[in-house]
Amino acid sequence: MANNKNDLLVSGAEDAMENMKEEIANEFGVQPGADTTARENGSVGGEMVKRMIKIAESGMSQNNK
Repeated sequence: MANNKNDLLVSGAEDAMENMKEEIANEFGVQPGADTTARENGSVGGEMVKRMIKIAESGMSQNNK
């Protein structure tokens, strides 16, 4: 069990998450970090969640076939 709510449960997932964040930030024209507004950082995080849900739903639908 994870010690922190932000701990990743799958080894190697950290790199994939960072790549996703960078890809989305580039698409949105955002440079994520402390000097970026909460709204801009949040838009990147929100899009990450949307895409992860889409990936999970796709995997679930493939498992049900």
